Amino acid sequence: MSTINGGISFWYATDGIPTPREPLPGDATADVVIVGGGYTGLWTAYYLKKAAPFLNITVLESRFCGYGASGRNGGWLYNGIAGRDRYAKLHGQESAVRLQQAMNDTVDEVVRVAAEESIDADIHQGGVLEVACTPSQLGRLKAFHAAETAFGEKDRILLGARETADRIRVSGAVGSTWTPHGARIHPVKLLKGLAAAVEALGVTVYESTPVTEIRPRHAVTPYGTVRAPYILRCTEGFTASLKGQRRSWLPMNSSMIATEPLGPEMWEAIGWAGRETLGDMAHAYMYAQRTADDRIALGGRGVPYRFGSRTDNDGRTQASTVEALRELLVRFFPQLAGVRVSHAWSGVLGVPRDWCASVTLDRTTGLGWAGGYVGSGVATANLAARTLRDLVRQDSGQAGGTSLTALPWVNHEVRRWEPEPLRWLGVQGMYAAYRAADRRERLGHGAATDRIAVLADRIAGRH
Repeated sequence: MSTINGGISFWYATDGIPTPREPLPGDATADVVIVGGGYTGLWTAYYLKKAAPFLNITVLESRFCGYGASGRNGGWLYNGIAGRDRYAKLHGQESAVRLQQAMNDTVDEVVRVAAEESIDADIHQGGVLEVACTPSQLGRLKAFHAAETAFGEKDRILLGARETADRIRVSGAVGSTWTPHGARIHPVKLLKGLAAAVEALGVTVYESTPVTEIRPRHAVTPYGTVRAPYILRCTEGFTASLKGQRRSWLPMNSSMIATEPLGPEMWEAIGWAGRETLGDMAHAYMYAQRTADDRIALGGRGVPYRFGSRTDNDGRTQASTVEALRELLVRFFPQLAGVRVSHAWSGVLGVPRDWCASVTLDRTTGLGWAGGYVGSGVATANLAARTLRDLVRQDSGQAGGTSLTALPWVNHEVRRWEPEPLRWLGVQGMYAAYRAADRRERLGHGAATDRIAVLADRIAGRH
């Protein structure tokens, strides 16, 4: 049987494309308009409506809820957040520690709400295991572990080669680090359950309604304009499609494959009984999970960026990317050489120029936004949504400031990406450098990070 390529994602193949909701019928008004029906938009609608049931909230979604990254990601509900180190430099270590603690708590918050709303999203809290397979990766792993501990993650543990193999037998793994602040989820089941909960609260959701322009108190669509005191942009990797936003956040491409279900004898050879989410310390890193139906879903960068900030067509993925991900799978688990890849898909995530996730509300215009998660959005979107809720309530006089509105990522400003062809050349060059550095590190024996990757980090502004 051939690989199913595209069709949005494997997650929709297993759970089904939802019945479309009606588009916007014409001009309308609301108290809050949320542009984007992914995790950020739906969580924001959920928390705002729970906090202030009297609010008239409208969600506008271009295709259908979860069409973007929320329905295509790797199912990592974990405590990583983009930009924490930079926030520590800008606002101090203590401020960044508070941001990290908020992310730790966010994993439990999503699990709590899923249980409260009876959302069965195949959640398994097995934590996050990140492995090292070369001496240079081991050096970065130890530095990463020390940094996470310094940011208050005292329950994180460092594991040697034997302890790592006791959890999961990754070929060549020489060490790992594990945190309990992570869970495997089925992204689409969570998304669909959240959308249903939002509608049950009385939020209006319009699909097949692309917003072409956002301006103060106006969200413009082909079917009419919705006016509201607050317009919140929650479009993540699709932000570049909005008027005036082409260079705000770069739509970075990420691709995934899923194997056919593996039998008990295969799992006996691999291990992975704890069903941790799995990552590595390569520069062009991978991410994987053991699904509820016993497949391996594994992802990586593939073709990282399309010229002109274009996005993909329903998740279809280049054959060369599928093959590269399959090679990565077999490198990790050689016993899977004969296993069929059943699904392949791609999606985009939002990347700011300084690689920092942020939440903003402009009190003079009523325009707000959240995103730039750089691939860590499953949990970060929930924290961002609760922060947007608090910012709107503070601005409208419903409540005062909170611990969330005081976090260092609030109202963070970032410069725009370079015009084309500079950003295409820059991103292609950066990931070519990372892949070259990974190859050199696999072939070498030194403990130092390859100098090509160090240079790429500096040029990209990641550190």
